[in-house]
Amino acid sequence: MLRNLTRGLFKENPVLVLMLGLCPFLAVSVSLQNGLGMGLAATFVLVCSNAIISVFGRFFPSKIRIPCFIVVIATFVTMVEMIIGAYLPALNQSLGIFIPLIVVNCIILGRAEAFASRNRLLPSILDGVGMGLGFTLALLLISLIREVMGSGRLWGITITSYFSNEGPVHPAAVMIMAPGAFVIIGLLMGFMNWRKSRMLARAR
Repeated sequence: MLRNLTRGLFKENPVLVLMLGLCPFLAVSVSLQNGLGMGLAATFVLVCSNAIISVFGRFFPSKIRIPCFIVVIATFVTMVEMIIGAYLPALNQSLGIFIPLIVVNCIILGRAEAFASRNRLLPSILDGVGMGLGFTLALLLISLIREVMGSGRLWGITITSYFSNEGPVHPAAVMIMAPGAFVIIGLLMGFMNWRKSRMLARAR
C-alpha cells in the first residue's frame, strides 16, 4: 500500500522520470501560484477518476473503455474548472485553456488504464494521490526556479528589490520562456537519471 503512495514521488515521478504531461507542465510553470493550482487540480482529478474507474471500470464495455474513462475524467475536470472559475478567477485566467486540457493529460488517462482499471479502490486512490503529489512537487520545483531566476519574484513578491543594481541577483527573462523551461527540466531529468544509476550501482 505504501509503495503505491510513494512511487509517484521519486521512483516513477510522472514528469521527471516517466516524462508524461510535459505540455501543461512547461506552459504553466512560470510561477508558484500557477504550479500549485495546476498540481492540486490534476491531483483531485487523478484521485477521483482513479476511484470511480476502479469501482465501475469492470462494467465498461472493453471496446469503448477509453471513451468511458475520458467521460469520467472530463466530469471531474469540469467540476474543477467551475470551482476555480467561481472562487479563484485570477488563477482561472492565468491557467486558461490548460485546466480543461487536463481531460487529455496522459498522466491521468495513463493511470486510469494501467492501474485503476486493474486494481481495487484503496490502492487506486493511493496511486492517484502519489502520482498527483509527484506531479505537484515537480511543478513547484521548476516553478520556483523559473519564477526566481526569470522574473526575480517569489510567490509574486519581488525579491530583487532587496539587492542593488550591481547586486548578485538579476532576472534572466529566458527562464520564463520556452527555452529556459526546456533547459531546467532537462537538468532536473538528468539529475533524476544520475540518482537512479547511482542507486542501481549501489544495489549491485
